[in-house]
Amino acid sequence: MTAPALVHTRISHIRREPVDHRFAHRSLSWLVDIDRLPRLPRGLRWAARFRPEDHFPSPAAAGETLRGRLESYTDSVGAPRADGAVIALLSPRVAGYVFNPLSVFWCHDRDGRLRYVIAEVHNTYGQRHCYLVRTDGAGRAEVDKEFYVSPFNDVSGRYRLVLPEPGADGRIRLSVVLERPGRSRFTATLTGRAEPATPAAVVRAQLRTPLAPWVVAARIRLHGIRLWCRGLRVEPRPHPDTKERSR
Repeated sequence: MTAPALVHTRISHIRREPVDHRFAHRSLSWLVDIDRLPRLPRGLRWAARFRPEDHFPSPAAAGETLRGRLESYTDSVGAPRADGAVIALLSPRVAGYVFNPLSVFWCHDRDGRLRYVIAEVHNTYGQRHCYLVRTDGAGRAEVDKEFYVSPFNDVSGRYRLVLPEPGADGRIRLSVVLERPGRSRFTATLTGRAEPATPAAVVRAQLRTPLAPWVVAARIRLHGIRLWCRGLRVEPRPHPDTKERSR
């Protein structure tokens, strides 16, 4: 599937302990080439605006591009620069608001080979953190958890990630499993299929899943309230460090 594309997604969360809590819902993401970010016709720009400063931990510099922010991040962690195409799955600003629980950047070298994948996580406190991983042929990788996301989970544990590149048929299948002492405690999956991001497709998408970032953020808070009402203890939030910067 050639970017830019709309991705009609199904997102599911399964929490197995200390209480069993499961849900699934539809949402909307975009698949974009970070060097060719879409710009919609004037009457539709409220439905998708792509701003570089909505991604990566460092504060935005005037006129900085998304490629520039990505390179600042990879330089800061000592990774070689991705000198080829970078395709990203993310949510743009919709009606002035953006919330990206998970953005994925597939970073290639100049010969088109996948060099590494960056999984960027945002929490509801306005913080963000990136995990740079080198996946195997099936898109799998593991990494220690380093970032406070849910108020009901501390930063212990290890993530088992499955982040394969989008298929030629436009299908996307991603998963994140948080593992602690020999068991899977939390599983999140995102599946979907991409379609070309024509103006007509954007209108249809807003009718099908309107104001997706607003809805996702509201749902996360509602599920948090339900879990708290069921007796889950809130874990103290650590102070931000250099890897956790406010937007």
